[in-house]
Amino acid sequence: MVKAKRFILAKQFDGFPKDSDIQLVEVELPEIKDGEFLCEAVYLSVDPYMRAFSFSLKEGDVMYGQQVAKVIETKNADYPVGTHVITEVIGLGWRSHFVSSEGVVTKLDHPEEIPLSQAMGVLGMVGMTAYFGFVDICQPKEGETVVVNGAAGAVGSLVGQIAKIKGCRVVGFAGSDDKVKYLKSLGFDEAFNYKTIDLDETLKKAAPNGVDIYFDNVGGKFSSIVRNHVNKYGRISQCGFISQYNLKEPDMLPCFDSVMVFKEIKCQGFLAESFSDRYPEGKKFMAEWYLKGKLKLDEHITEGFENMKKAFFELFTGANTGKALVTV
Repeated sequence: MVKAKRFILAKQFDGFPKDSDIQLVEVELPEIKDGEFLCEAVYLSVDPYMRAFSFSLKEGDVMYGQQVAKVIETKNADYPVGTHVITEVIGLGWRSHFVSSEGVVTKLDHPEEIPLSQAMGVLGMVGMTAYFGFVDICQPKEGETVVVNGAAGAVGSLVGQIAKIKGCRVVGFAGSDDKVKYLKSLGFDEAFNYKTIDLDETLKKAAPNGVDIYFDNVGGKFSSIVRNHVNKYGRISQCGFISQYNLKEPDMLPCFDSVMVFKEIKCQGFLAESFSDRYPEGKKFMAEWYLKGKLKLDEHITEGFENMKKAFFELFTGANTGKALVTV
């Protein structure tokens, strides 16, 4: 019998997640049956959406999350020992081991020349979020000015690099001077620490002709300022609103209606899974750009399954740069 570790939601979050809200438990897994296989986690993804979607969890449920796992015991000839699989984004969640079968997980078809961890990075949900959220929704044109916030995170850093590939001028915002240096190393034309600037004045200088595309990971007060700089026929891709995830009461912000109407701005929220039927297209381009050195994605690695909570909490304190992962 294998003892598996799981993290469950012990108490619904009330504001910023607390250590006592998430509990580590241990369970014995049943022996595998014909057609089944036993998997052990290799990489577990940690993402801000886990907080945003936590309202749909009941107390006692396993925390949401995706992972790459390896088959360590099998009674399914199509999934021999050593096979790597990937779970759904919501899926099986924060588990060290699990018993699975055909159709519950996906056998990983991953290019050998790309690190396995990038199955949840450049070629994973964050890569597809960046690709479709920017290329499809924003329809970038060469020479346009793009603003990205949360730009040192997994999605934001990829969006900025894709924008450069498309010939755009890119202005990024992040939460520390070190992250600003990181954005410059990725090729961002301008990068700023939003904590040390006047955002309105900075945009007047960094985007004197206005903003054509705004890729928003943050929402809240930051976005209420940027929106006033968006040009006529501008596009806003609303990917996330991390500034609001842990608030007990949402920010009260100025009305944006008149700006939207008179500037004829397109603003679209989205979930990456809405483009799932087109993932092969996105993965083709992302893999090509990665292998040609046009894209990179740093990883913020936390070691040890027991440190899942720590990795999750760090998403909201600005500790990570790039894609946050836990290795087992």
